[in-house]
Amino acid sequence: MWIGAGCRAAADAALGAVAGLLIAGSVLLASPARAEPLAIVDRNGAIVSVEPYGPNIVRVTIALDKALGTAAPGYGISGKPDPAGWRHRSDATGDVFTSSAVTVTVDAKPWPGAPTQMQRYFAPSLPGVSLTLARPDGSPLLRMTGWEMAPHTVNGEKTFRVGARFAAAADEHFYGLGQNQEGVLDLRGRTISCKHWYDAPAGETVCVPFMVSSKGYGIVWDNPSVTTVSPGLHSATRWQSEVGERVSFFVIAGATADDLYAGYARLTGATPLPPKAAFGLIQSKARYASQAELLDVAAGYRKRGYPLDVMVLDWFHWTRMGQIDIDRTFFPDPRGMNDTLHAQGMRSIISVWPRFERESRYFDLLDTKDWFLRDKDGNTVDGLPERSDRAGALLDTTSPAVRAWFWGKVRDNILAEGFDYTWLDETEPDLVPGGLFYSIGSGDRFHNVYPLLHTSAVADGMARDFPDKRSMILCRAAYLGTQRNGCLFWSSDIQSTWEALRRQVPAGLGFTASGMAYWSSDTGGWQSAAGPAAPRPVLLDPAGAVSTAPNYPDYPELFARWFAYNSFTPTLRIHGQRPGGGAIWDYGAAAEPVLAAFLRFRYQLIPYLYALGYQTHRSGAPFMRALFMDFPADPTVATIGDQYMFGPALLVAPVTEQGVTSRQVYLPAGADWYDYWTEQRYPGGQSITAAAPIDRIPLYVRAGSILPLGAAVPSTATRQPLESIRVYPGRDATFTLYDDDGVSNGYARGKDGRTAVLRWDDTARRLSANGTLPTGQRVDALVRIVGAPR
Repeated sequence: MWIGAGCRAAADAALGAVAGLLIAGSVLLASPARAEPLAIVDRNGAIVSVEPYGPNIVRVTIALDKALGTAAPGYGISGKPDPAGWRHRSDATGDVFTSSAVTVTVDAKPWPGAPTQMQRYFAPSLPGVSLTLARPDGSPLLRMTGWEMAPHTVNGEKTFRVGARFAAAADEHFYGLGQNQEGVLDLRGRTISCKHWYDAPAGETVCVPFMVSSKGYGIVWDNPSVTTVSPGLHSATRWQSEVGERVSFFVIAGATADDLYAGYARLTGATPLPPKAAFGLIQSKARYASQAELLDVAAGYRKRGYPLDVMVLDWFHWTRMGQIDIDRTFFPDPRGMNDTLHAQGMRSIISVWPRFERESRYFDLLDTKDWFLRDKDGNTVDGLPERSDRAGALLDTTSPAVRAWFWGKVRDNILAEGFDYTWLDETEPDLVPGGLFYSIGSGDRFHNVYPLLHTSAVADGMARDFPDKRSMILCRAAYLGTQRNGCLFWSSDIQSTWEALRRQVPAGLGFTASGMAYWSSDTGGWQSAAGPAAPRPVLLDPAGAVSTAPNYPDYPELFARWFAYNSFTPTLRIHGQRPGGGAIWDYGAAAEPVLAAFLRFRYQLIPYLYALGYQTHRSGAPFMRALFMDFPADPTVATIGDQYMFGPALLVAPVTEQGVTSRQVYLPAGADWYDYWTEQRYPGGQSITAAAPIDRIPLYVRAGSILPLGAAVPSTATRQPLESIRVYPGRDATFTLYDDDGVSNGYARGKDGRTAVLRWDDTARRLSANGTLPTGQRVDALVRIVGAPR
C-alpha cells in the first residue's frame, strides 16, 4: 500500500537503522567510482537525485534520507556517471535538466496544506514526487506519477516495500524483464514477478529488471529483491520491490531499439565475443556416464562427416557433490580425453555446481568459515525442503573471498585437466535464498544477484589467470550485467513436449530483449522424453530411434523441429535426459538426414553469425531480435512472439505444432522478402501461408541484404573459407565481415581481427568490399545475386 498518515515516524526510525548498512554493503561495495549527482532536489522532504550517465541515460533516486538518495547504484551497474553536455535550470514548472537527447523535469510541488478529513485516512504521508522526460522536440517520452515506500518486516529486517508508477499510453507495448516462459512476448497488461524461480510452473523464470517500451525508452530498475512489475495495466506501469529504502532507476532514451541496448551496455557492461566454437554444435546429454561414452559420441560425428565443436561433460562426473573433482573410475584420464577431443578439432565444457554435500572434502572447511548460505541462527542450510534433491549446501559466492576460493579449485582441480570452459549450473540459486542469509545480507534483500556474482568468480578468474584465453560459461540465470561475464544462457530444465517448444520462442525473444544476447534452449527438452499422444500423423518414422521413449512416436519429429529452431538461435546445443548418446543419428533413420542438413546449414551461417557476435560486442544490441526492434513503424509486429529476425537479413518462423506442413508467417511492412528456399519475392505488410515440410523451416530474407555463407568444415578449429556471398536486391546494403583466431582476447583490445565492409549498390547492382576479405578471397568470385540469371 502507499504510506498513509501515521507511518511517517516509523519510516524515519527504520531509515536511520538501515542507512549505514545499505551504504556500506549493498550499494557502495558493488559500484564503480562516481561523481556527485548533477543536482539534488528537495521536494518537501523527499530527496530527488538526478544523475546523468550519458546524453540519453539518466538515473533518478528518491529517498527520505539524503545519504540514501545520493548513494551509488547497486549490483550490476558498472558504468560511470557522465554529466557532459547536461544543463540544469529552475523555473515555475520545477527543476529542468536538459541534454541533446532528453529533458527531465522534476515537477515543482507546493507546500502541502493541512489534510482534509478524507486525506487523513487515505492520502499518502510521503512527500509527492513526479517527473517528466521529453524528447528534444518537446514531445513526451515518459512520466513518473508517484512513488512508494511502505514499512514492513522481511526476514527479520525492518525495511520497506518500495516502488514507482509511470503513465502508460493506450498503444504502448513492453518487452524484457528476463526470462518468462508463459508463452507471451508483449508484457502489456500482465503482472510479472521478477525473481529467479526454478520451479515456475511454465518453466524457470529469470529476473533481469530491464524493460523496454515501444515508445522509445527503457527502464533499468536498480533493486535486486523480488520485484513485481505490471506494465501498462490500467493505463499505468507499476514497479514494486519487496526490500529497499529508496527508489532508484535509470531511464534510457533512444530513437531506435539499438540505442536502448547501447545504453544498457554502457550501464552494465559489454557483451564479450564468445569463442568461435560457441557458434557451432555443442553436444551434451544428462549425462555421459564414462570417458569411453563421451569419446565414442565425439568420434561418431567425425566418422559420419558431421561437424561438431564442443563436447559437454554434465553433472555426476564427480565422486561426491562438492568434491570439485572427476571420478577416475569412469573418467580415468581426463587430460587424455581432452587431448583426444582437441586433436579432433573439438573443445570441452564441464559442469561445476555450487552445492556441497556434508560428506564432501571441503564441507567442514567451508562450514567453519561461514561460507555457505545460512539461516537466521547462523546454521548452514543443507538441501531443499520442497523437492526430492535435498542434499547439499550452497556456496556463498556473494563473498569475494569465497569467489576467489571457488575459482582456485575450479582452475586447479578441473581446468588443469584440459577442460576448456565451464558450465555453472544452479545459478538462480537452486537453494532459494528467501528467509536465509548471504554474507552480504538478507537473501530477500539480495534475492536476484547470485547469478551475477557466482559467474563473475570464473569470469574474473579467467581474465586474471588466462588473460589471452577467451572465456565462455554456460549459465542458467542472469541479473543486470551478467552478460559481461561471457555467459551463454539457456532456458533451464524444460519439458520435452510441443507445448514447451512453443513457449521457447517468445521466452527467448523476451530474454534477448533484456540485453542478454546469447540464449538458447535444450534441443528436444531436458526432461525425459514423454508427451501426450500425437494429434496428427507423425512426419518422421521413429524406427531406429534410441534417444526417445517407445511410447513417444512423434518425438523424432519434435526433436527435428526443435533442432531446426535452435539452428537459428545464438547457440545450438543438444541436451536432455534421454537414453542413448543423444547425437543426431540417435533419433532414427528418418530423422538423421533432416538433422544433418540443418546442422550443415548452421555451419554455413557461421561467418554471418560470428560477424553478428562481434557487432553485438561493439553495440550491445542482440542479434536474435523480436520484430518490434527492426520494424517499429509496423503496429502488427508489436505482439508477434513466434517469429523473429536473426541478424539483419533472416526472418525465422519456427514450426511448433505436431504434424503440420505449413504455417502462417507475417512479413513486416517496409521491405520486400525472399523465401530462402524458393527465392520467390513477396511484398511486406502481409501474412502468407509458408510451406513447412519436415526438412524445412520457414525462412525469409529481407530485400536489400548481404548474406555470407561458409564452406563445409568439421569444426570452427578449421579455417573456413566463404562458399558464397548472396545478395538479395531491393535496397542498398552494407555488411561487415569479421574474423580472428576465434579463441584469444585480441578482439577486445582491437588487435588480431580482420574486417571487410561489403557494400551493395542496388542501382548499379554491384557488390564491393573496402579491402581484402578476412578469408583472403576475391569478392567477385563469390557473389551471387538472388533472382539474377545464373
